[in-house]
This record gives sequence, structure tokens and C-alpha cells, in this order.
Amino acid sequence: MSAQDQGELLLVGVGFMGRPYAAAARRLGLRVRAVETQHWTGAITHLVDSVEPSLGQYGSLDELWAETVHAAVVKSRPTGIFGFTESHVLGAALAQDHFGLPGPSLQAAVISRNKALQRGRFAAHGIGQPAYRLTDDLASTAEWAATHFPVVVKPLSSAGSVGVELVADADAFEAAAHRRAAEGPLLVEKALDGPEYSWEALVRDGEVWFANLTAKETTGPPHFVEVTHRTAPHLPDRDARLVAELGRSVLTAIGMRTGIVHLEFRLTDTGPAVMEVAVRTPGDFLMELCSLTYDTDWFELVVRLATGMDLPPAPEHPTRYAASHFVISDPGKVISTDGLPEVLAHPAVVDAAFKITPGDTVAPTSSSLQRTGHAIIAADTPEEREEALAFVRETLKVRTEAGAGGG
Repeated sequence: MSAQDQGELLLVGVGFMGRPYAAAARRLGLRVRAVETQHWTGAITHLVDSVEPSLGQYGSLDELWAETVHAAVVKSRPTGIFGFTESHVLGAALAQDHFGLPGPSLQAAVISRNKALQRGRFAAHGIGQPAYRLTDDLASTAEWAATHFPVVVKPLSSAGSVGVELVADADAFEAAAHRRAAEGPLLVEKALDGPEYSWEALVRDGEVWFANLTAKETTGPPHFVEVTHRTAPHLPDRDARLVAELGRSVLTAIGMRTGIVHLEFRLTDTGPAVMEVAVRTPGDFLMELCSLTYDTDWFELVVRLATGMDLPPAPEHPTRYAASHFVISDPGKVISTDGLPEVLAHPAVVDAAFKITPGDTVAPTSSSLQRTGHAIIAADTPEEREEALAFVRETLKVRTEAGAGGG
């Protein structure tokens, strides 16, 4: 279908970060109907043509989203459906599958929502990943964990490092088992060494149309909250080939058809090892970073995939080098937020903001939801990007009553 053929995109979830999808769809001449929480409905009515209120909430109860999505599609058949984030993926995929619309596939959506299903599928396909155990009683895996320390404990379905923790030894494992006794099921995995990356791929009919590599920095143990992302990092040719092979193998293993894939992995001494895969919009402004890096609107590309439109020629190489950086602050009452005007004035900074204001209370950072600010950078060279990142880290800071916090 070409852009001039009027159609409709059903956008499952918009909130704030999904707004560029609505704008891209309208630029392409599509009507936009949204399925959204009652809380967000009023905030997006000017961005879309109509809204179907859902009882679903972000981060919980896929089933409520699925119910609203199916009813919306029955009422008015869209040209395409796109599920924005984790809790939207399954409902969108059920409708895509039932009504024969482009999508990742119901199989890929189900697997992406369950890390244990991923582990089993990757094992069957011989894909590198950590040794693991699935349990509904964390204490029962103590003997296995004792031979694999340090281990990572994580829930089966979460995002933003919520519920993920590194456990270093038997005493820490016993404490975690006591603290998380009512929680389950859980995965216990051998902690991997090696730099962490993500692979963002645009896929049509099972084939990679284009892919980007992103290098990550995290807070490290115990929670591995993501702090900095850099697009298009240089890899030796051998490693680049292994990463491309890994991506294709994962797409085959999960039965991926059409859409966007976000694959997280570590590059270990024995090759790349998968941490997890998702068939939804990556967080931390990675869509914006990819758009800046390749001078191509990735939101529009995803809309084209979801509605069966033609794609433009694929980018040949990066035109800029982008990064996102997030502020991690010391816990306590916020005294001041410093450096924002100076950061915004930097020529390589595209956007920056704080999430908190003086007087707010900052909790200890155990997930990405607790980061206190961000900056988005785009530079002409990797060296200029590093200079801008160093400036942002030094300048964009939050001071709390417990001491100085910053990037």
C-alpha cells in the first residue's frame, strides 16, 4: 500500500513516548485511532482522530488491553495495528493474527512477554545464553545457585530492570529467597561477563530490513539500571558478523514476522549471549537515537511496517552519532537541580530535562523508573559525542539532602 491510499492505524497505547507514532501516521495520510487508558485519554485527543478507552494500565494486565483492542477492531477494521509497549504487545498480536494484519506473529509476541519461554526456545535453537533455572520457589534453587554465583534473579515479565537483582553469594541468596518468598515464578541465571549491547531491527516478513547496534552502560550490580546508550558503536568484523548471525537466529527462533525487535545481549569471551528479546518499542529514547543516527524517522518506518506501506531505501551508514544519558541521583530530598540551561545550550544536545523538582524525594535507584533526568545527544563524530557526554555528566546534576547526586 502506498502513502496516498487512505487507511487507519490502531495505535495501542500512546502516553507520552508513543506520540511520534501518531504524528508519523498522520503525515502518511492515515487516520489514527488509539486504545488508551482513561487517565491518558484526555491528554491525547488532539493527537488522534478517536480514542477507545481501556481499563488496562501500563505495566499490568495484558488481558484488559486485549479485550479493548479486539472490540475496537471488530467495530472498525483498521489497516494496521501497533502495540506500543510491553502490556500492549499481546493484545495487538491477537488482533493482528485474528484479522490477518501485519505484525510480529502471535508466537513472537507470547515469547517476548515471557523470559522463561525465551530461555527454553533459545536453548532448543542452540543460541548462546546464560545457564538458568526456572522456579516458583527461590529457596529451592539455592543448591544450583551455589555452583553458579554470582547469579541474577528476575521476574518473567518486566521492563526497565524492575525486579532484577544480582546475588553474589549464599548469604545474599538466602536473604533474597526470604524477601521474595511470595514472588514467583522467577528466573535464576548465571551472571554474564562482557560489554552489554542492544540490537534494534526493523523486520518485514521475517527478513531484516535494517538493524542498529547500541552500546550500553549500566549502574552494574545489583540492579543494572541503564545509564548511557550509544548508537552505531564500532565492532571488529568478527564480532559484527556474530551479532548479525545472533539476530537472525533469534528472529527464526521466536517466529518473528513484521515489526520492530529489541534484542539485548552481552558480548562474552565465547561470543554473544542473549539476555532478552522484545517485539515492541525500545525505551530510553532509542527510537529517537536511531532516527538521529541514520537521518530516517524510525517511528514512520514502524508505521509503514504495521500498515503494509512501501519502505524507503535503507540507510547505508550513520550520518551522526547519537547517545542518551540518564541521571542517577543519591536518595533523599532534592535540594536543587543544576546545569539544565548549560546542557541545553550545548550544540550537540538535542534535548534534556529533569523528572524531579526541589522538594521531591528520590528513592534508591533499583529500576529505570527512578532515574531523575536525561539528555539526548547527536554529534558528527564519535569523538564529539564523547566530549558532549562528558560535559553532560559533569554538568547535569541533582543535589539531595543525603549528598550530591549526578550523572
